[in-house]
Amino acid sequence: MSTSNIALVTGGSRGLGKDMALKLAQQGIDVILTYRSQQAEAAAVVAEIEALGHRAVALPLNVADINTFGAFFDQVAAVLADTFGTDRFDFLINNAGTSLSAPIAETTEAQFDEMLNIHLKGVYFLTQKALPLLRDGGRIINISTVSARSSYAGFSAYASMKGAVEVFTRYLAVELGSRGIAANVVAPGAVFGGGAMPDTPEMRAWVAQATALGRTAEPDDIGGIVAFLCTDAARWLNGQRLEVTGGIVL
Repeated sequence: MSTSNIALVTGGSRGLGKDMALKLAQQGIDVILTYRSQQAEAAAVVAEIEALGHRAVALPLNVADINTFGAFFDQVAAVLADTFGTDRFDFLINNAGTSLSAPIAETTEAQFDEMLNIHLKGVYFLTQKALPLLRDGGRIINISTVSARSSYAGFSAYASMKGAVEVFTRYLAVELGSRGIAANVVAPGAVFGGGAMPDTPEMRAWVAQATALGRTAEPDDIGGIVAFLCTDAARWLNGQRLEVTGGIVL
């Protein structure tokens, strides 16, 4: 049987998800990561984790396509048995996503539905399908955004779905408590090169001046918080939202 804990990280081929996967591996955790189209990048992350002395597997997944989740978890079950010698994993990190910047007056139904499918329905039903394979005493970490707390023009659809995920997380904490499973939210601010904010010099300058620590975030600022939530030291954190922004718009 597997002697290491195992994390499933969605969207682990680049940006925040890549850093989460690497930080988890540095903490001694094996990783199953997913990618939508960046197969080569995902393979490179697997190689980095293996170089750290831990096991990793990359699987394709489109979190917006709920009808594929059953087959995806069949693959996960096979990987758990064949690669890790177990039938359960310990940590689910719902990270995969994309961004949308559009004023309310111009947001189309198609854009709204895309945000809904990726950031809310995808997270809800992927988590539902994961529950039989998630070990009792495990953790669920959902990724939200600072814009679910403070409002920025153009992000209404994206932030609305993330706000709903925060409510969903509290319900997970209540309903899964009997299994010893804790569920929490990590809410980053603008992480350029992987976040929802437009990546322009003007936007970077605005974020830096609005942040108490006086700079913009890197993916490396976020992954360690996710890894911490998978440690025994974080065992009594449950149903909480951790905003990881360096102190923006306080």
